[in-house]
Amino acid sequence: MKKIGILGSTGSVGTQCLDLIRDYPNEFKVEFLVAHSNVEKIITQAKDFNPKYVCLFDETKYEELKNELSDIQILIGNDEIHSLCKNQDLDIILNAVSGYKGLSLSYEILKSGIDLALSNKESIVQAGNILMNLAKENNANIFPVDSEHSAIWQCLIGEKNSQIKRIILTGSGGPFRTLDLDEFQNITKDQALNHPNWDMGPKITIDSATMMNKGFELIEAFWLFGVSYDNIDVVIHPQSIIHSMIEYVDGSIKAQLSEPTMRTPIQFALSYPDRLIVNQNNFDFIKNNQFTFEDVDYQKFPCLKLAYESGIKGGTCTTVLNVANDLAVDMFLNNKINFTEINNIIDICLNKHDNISNPDLDNIYGTMRWTEEYILKELT
Repeated sequence: MKKIGILGSTGSVGTQCLDLIRDYPNEFKVEFLVAHSNVEKIITQAKDFNPKYVCLFDETKYEELKNELSDIQILIGNDEIHSLCKNQDLDIILNAVSGYKGLSLSYEILKSGIDLALSNKESIVQAGNILMNLAKENNANIFPVDSEHSAIWQCLIGEKNSQIKRIILTGSGGPFRTLDLDEFQNITKDQALNHPNWDMGPKITIDSATMMNKGFELIEAFWLFGVSYDNIDVVIHPQSIIHSMIEYVDGSIKAQLSEPTMRTPIQFALSYPDRLIVNQNNFDFIKNNQFTFEDVDYQKFPCLKLAYESGIKGGTCTTVLNVANDLAVDMFLNNKINFTEINNIIDICLNKHDNISNPDLDNIYGTMRWTEEYILKELT
């Protein structure tokens, strides 16, 4: 039985992870649950799974948690959450925290030699070199928890990375794939949150609508699989059945296919090297008989172009990309900017930033603060 900690338990990936664990009580034991402030939901989860620890970032919720969960140890605040990430009794920790602040948690997990199931791709985007080296130094694994990198990982089993010709990341194109460019200025929040294929949290749903999520994924693929940006392609696959592909040097292509549900990459990351027996109908190829592909329209989705450019430049550019996107998406979700201004804000920040080519962790945290302060002072 694997002992698991869950960071971001009340979010979309966290709740789907717990749904999976509920179905396999003999395979997994939840040791801790962490969330930001959703006290009602985490109380319900704690009563269902009886972890040793429950912790919230929001320190105002302590008494409510304590009163409702008298038999569970209650922790509160950022320092306590980081201490949980050092618990070496755990087999694996899922980092499903949303946004750029998940980096410090990923760092503590890997520094402690614990396997990391990584949904918070922002960690790798900001500090890929540092985290990959840290995992190697401490004999820890990074298991990707998203459909694309899980697909690549599965396609690489039994293969050599040196024999990859290219990685082909697929993306649905989101809700605005067929929308005329002239209409992008009028996109509403409700339209952007209405993804045609995937059920996700609000931040990543907006990232999918701008295709910045795909940009983050190509940077993540660069670090996880050691393939140059020249050999990572992005194609639109509206059906979201083929989750990514690898073309090998001999011309063979491997693809991973499944229904568009986050449950598949979650269960593979948690159960690896085994596969869980899933009670579901066979995949219906007759029903799902349309596999189509399109080029990316970079005029519609300039965020993806910014991600390519930032990844190639490297250094702290990807930190600026990440933080500026987080803050711009938050502004859009709070009706402070329109949809196309998300890209504009990121572009302005990248142009103003003095890149540090080989940053340490302090440089990255300093760049986070610079980006936050610049947007607050100059762009709000």
